[in-house]
Amino acid sequence: MKEIVEGKLYDTDTAEIIADNHYWDGHNFERRGRNRFLYKTEKGNFFLHETTLFQGEFDRITPITVDQAKRYYEELQEKHVEYVDTFGQEPEIA
Repeated sequence: MKEIVEGKLYDTDTAEIIADNHYWDGHNFERRGRNRFLYKTEKGNFFLHETTLFQGEFDRITPITVDQAKRYYEELQEKHVEYVDTFGQEPEIA
C-alpha cells in the first residue's frame, strides 16, 4: 500500500516490516477483522499500516513517533526485527 500523508510518501513495499498482529490463532489471521503492521522507512521514520475487512472502512497508513512505535512494538505479537536493531538501543532494564 502507498499513501501520501502530509506531503510524504509511505510505501509498505519499500519500508521494513518491524512487527504485526497478523498471526495464526488456530482459526484465522485477522484480529476481529482488523490487523496492524508496524513499519520503518529507509529514512528511519515509523508508520502504522492498519487493515480492515469491514465494508465502509478503508486500510490506512498513519505516521507515528518513535515513542509510539516503541509502544506498538511491545503490543504487537509477531516481531520481525529485534528491538535493538529497530530502535538502536536495548530496552531499559526493569
